[in-house]
Amino acid sequence: MSDLALALVADYGVPIVFCVTFMSCLALPVPSSLLMLASGGFAATGDLSLTAVLLAAFGGAVLGDNSGYWIARRSARFGDWLDRNPKRAALRARGKAYMDKWGGSSVFFSCWLVAPLGPYINYVSGLTHFAWPRFALWGIAGEIVWVGLYVGLGYLFADSIAALADLLGNVSGLLTAAFLTLALGVWLWRASMRDKGDVV
Repeated sequence: MSDLALALVADYGVPIVFCVTFMSCLALPVPSSLLMLASGGFAATGDLSLTAVLLAAFGGAVLGDNSGYWIARRSARFGDWLDRNPKRAALRARGKAYMDKWGGSSVFFSCWLVAPLGPYINYVSGLTHFAWPRFALWGIAGEIVWVGLYVGLGYLFADSIAALADLLGNVSGLLTAAFLTLALGVWLWRASMRDKGDVV
């Protein structure tokens, strides 16, 4: 995969960085983090402009986040399908309550700390009509961290891109798995309390 990312950056330069970060924020399976590391490495050798790489990655990510948000928000047919079933409607209502309380931090951390969840938080934000200005501002802050982290590390460790990509992928996967495990544990605990009549 690292060879593919290097080849893509070498062949297509900055435009591929924009396209791939945009697609990754819509949950399309593309190696965006690896590509940003590789583009940072190319910037370190002088083959690409560091400023252009940072702007392309940031622009693609922010546009992708907001596209996902608005696709979900404007999807009246999907919203109607959710509301037709009481269980799905209740799930949507719980999602809205969660986003009203934790939405900003969820958007921010899903951009970079638990990045595999990012596109889905974008869609949930749109479906629950989370306030767009808050979504956009928290998303911008998160993408600054994500882009700065990956392009910056690629720039600093240009000779070790493959090893760095493996390390970051493992850390991100571990954090995502830990978050999902914790969320499932809380859900199971609350469900057991409801079954006992102690609604939490």
